[in-house]
Amino acid sequence: MDITADTPLDELATTHAALRRAWQARRPDHAQRRADLLRLREAFRAGIPAMDAAIRGDFGHRSEHENLLSEAMIVLAELDHALGRLRRWMRPRRAAVGWRFWPARAQVRPEPVGVVGILSPWNYPVNLALVPVVSAIAAGNHVFLKPSEHTPRTSLWLRELLSQVFPADRVAVAIGGPEVGAAFAALPFDHLLFTGSTAVGRKVMAAAAPNLTPVTLELGGKAPAIVCPDFPLQRAAARIATGKWFNAGQTCIGVDYVLVDEVRRDAFVEALTAELKARYGDFSAPHDYTRIINDLQYARLRGYVDDAHARGLRVIEPLTGGADTDARTRLAQDRLFPPTLVIEPSADSEVMRHEIFGPILPVLSYRSLDDAIARINSQDRPLALYPFSDDSASIEKILGNTMSGGVTVNDTLLHFGAHDLPFGGIGPSGIGAIHGRTGFDTFSKLLPVFRQRRFAGSDLLKPPYSGKIDAMVRWLAK
Repeated sequence: MDITADTPLDELATTHAALRRAWQARRPDHAQRRADLLRLREAFRAGIPAMDAAIRGDFGHRSEHENLLSEAMIVLAELDHALGRLRRWMRPRRAAVGWRFWPARAQVRPEPVGVVGILSPWNYPVNLALVPVVSAIAAGNHVFLKPSEHTPRTSLWLRELLSQVFPADRVAVAIGGPEVGAAFAALPFDHLLFTGSTAVGRKVMAAAAPNLTPVTLELGGKAPAIVCPDFPLQRAAARIATGKWFNAGQTCIGVDYVLVDEVRRDAFVEALTAELKARYGDFSAPHDYTRIINDLQYARLRGYVDDAHARGLRVIEPLTGGADTDARTRLAQDRLFPPTLVIEPSADSEVMRHEIFGPILPVLSYRSLDDAIARINSQDRPLALYPFSDDSASIEKILGNTMSGGVTVNDTLLHFGAHDLPFGGIGPSGIGAIHGRTGFDTFSKLLPVFRQRRFAGSDLLKPPYSGKIDAMVRWLAK
């Protein structure tokens, strides 16, 4: 199978035009949307083994269980959520007109916008492609998907899956690298969703601007965890380890750095080290540890650690601390990047200047909760925030004095899987939100409709404004 063939650039506009013509000819009604989602669910379930093989082929290795949890479970749950609520989401929503416009009525009608473009990333190549597809189809749109070139096997699996379920003029898939992505983003979509880095998100937004295409950008940032003095360290270490080393840290809402009260910082490092040893043991070839996606990303991460060593920072590799040069070479050849802790890095160090997006965890101490909050607020607003405390006042103080895309309290990552919660960033971490009804609304035009009655007071409000009409206008404006 050729995994390198790009979609010709001249086909992109042709495919987009075909999707639009088909949508204009017949906008999907409830029956079609539901049938489409049911067919997608059936085909997706049948294709999970092939999906797992494709993802593992692209990464070199990724745990089957991580694929089932982060890809299969999330997509199936999003489908089930939409199928169970679709008719309710589609209903017109009553809106008040206020006594001044009585006896008129008003409603908000969710209407499909047309053709939705989706640019999906490599780190969760199925979940982050199909979840927005579900929302766009549920909202009655046609879809053009461009998955990442860094997971070519999975991209082809997605194209095959969607071609089994949908006609080519209802859902289409483009394959290719940055040149295809740039041309794709410049198409005149009715809405464009991009998930990926902030740097590329700026380029996508610029490409969409000439068409005034509405964009939703799901980006990233340095997501912090704050461990408050009252919270048990072992529990915090276990939950932060999941939020950091799931998918080898290649998660946009993964924990990027940890703030721990200074008295317990070293104890937290010990608890985290014990947790890593219990999870991964012998690191020569761990079965449940994901590889870094490609050599370029591996080299980037290696550069962060080399910078930390050059600065004289304390760097801990709990599972490979005594590895010799040959062992490290073998790990690099396998793109197996060990869990690494960097203790008290300065603000200008590489691990603190960039989103890490890998298995390196800075651990920093703080003297007071105000200091921790100030540290977070000195960075761009993150996509996620993870406060750990059993004291409700401490949690409220953190939530009331920080801003982030989303929060999980006393755990990590889980707000992403709660489908009634909107998922999205703020500022450099993103624009807009998806998931559940929020995703349905994102890909809909919430059309306001005002219905006037046969007899209405507005018929009286016309020149000449004198006498009783003058009095009425002045009364209404009070």
